[in-house]
Amino acid sequence: MENLLVPTKVFMGNDVIHNNSAEFKMGKKAFIVTGKSSGEKSGALRDVCDALSRQGISYFIYDKVNNNPSIEEVYEGGIKAREENADFLIGIGGGSPLDAAKAISVYAKNPVDGNFELYDIFKDNYKNEPLPMIAVPTTAGTGSETTPYSILTLHREKTKKSFASESVFYKKAFLDGKYNLNIPLFVARNTYVDALCHLIEGYTNKKATPDTDKVAEEGLKVMGKYKDNMLKGSFLRDECTELLYGSMLAGCVIAHTGTTIVHSMGYPLTYYKEIPHGRANGLLLYEYMKRACAVKGEKIDKVLRFLGFSELSDVASYLKAILPGDEKISIDEVEEWTKTTIQAKNVLSCPFDVDYDGEVDMFKICLEL
Repeated sequence: MENLLVPTKVFMGNDVIHNNSAEFKMGKKAFIVTGKSSGEKSGALRDVCDALSRQGISYFIYDKVNNNPSIEEVYEGGIKAREENADFLIGIGGGSPLDAAKAISVYAKNPVDGNFELYDIFKDNYKNEPLPMIAVPTTAGTGSETTPYSILTLHREKTKKSFASESVFYKKAFLDGKYNLNIPLFVARNTYVDALCHLIEGYTNKKATPDTDKVAEEGLKVMGKYKDNMLKGSFLRDECTELLYGSMLAGCVIAHTGTTIVHSMGYPLTYYKEIPHGRANGLLLYEYMKRACAVKGEKIDKVLRFLGFSELSDVASYLKAILPGDEKISIDEVEEWTKTTIQAKNVLSCPFDVDYDGEVDMFKICLEL
């Protein structure tokens, strides 16, 4: 049995920030990383600022994080955090702000100079330890609060790429369903599918262990309870908190296993076609499960049982129901994308063998080309 490393201390429940404001005493000045509106609309930004004020901690709000933040954008954030003399960061929002905060924490302590280049962030070899961080997720999807990964957009390479480092695990995370209670339904669905992909990819890939399997199974059971909510579009606060719990568990799983080709193949759909990350993964998930079934049949059967599906084809129907869309994509495009996606590290973690032609074939089937 392998040991699990999840160094993030997780607090969960109603009014969890107000009830644990002393846990925010991690320095003299906080640099709050959030999106242009999500932190404010969810109420999480207000609660964090109140908690900091109660503890006599000053803060600076950096609300310039866009969806799918680029490496250049997060470097600018690092410069600003350094200018503000912040000694810890707080990430508030969905995957984009939480991932951005990790990169900002690295650049805040490691300026680009003759000894450290912009793309050196992918080498996990930092002279100075990144700033410590607190996470407040407002969507139940990425699980970034419990992973060592940060996914960044690289315009130079025309794709998205993640860096990994144990030094960017969040120190603490605060989960309260009220922060994702009123997000748009399409966002809730996209992030839900992203969490499903994390659980299924982590459960079936070659790096899975008995310990990660236990966590994945718990996460699948939790997410399975709410698949009908995603169809109906109705949620209670406690249900949203439990969805955050399931997403957090999914993060714990991929922190150890990583993802598979579902994620690497999904990146060009987001970069070139602006398809949301969760939906991009969802377009590929059924075909991945179908192929994984040939080598991991027992596990796929368990996934279906945990999620409450009778047979594999039900997954395809469900995904089409909650992820409607009609993207225009050509065979020439996917053939070009695959030149990059087949080189991704997570190809090696895939439970079934895949090569260039195999990925192109998957794209054609999933996108109905």
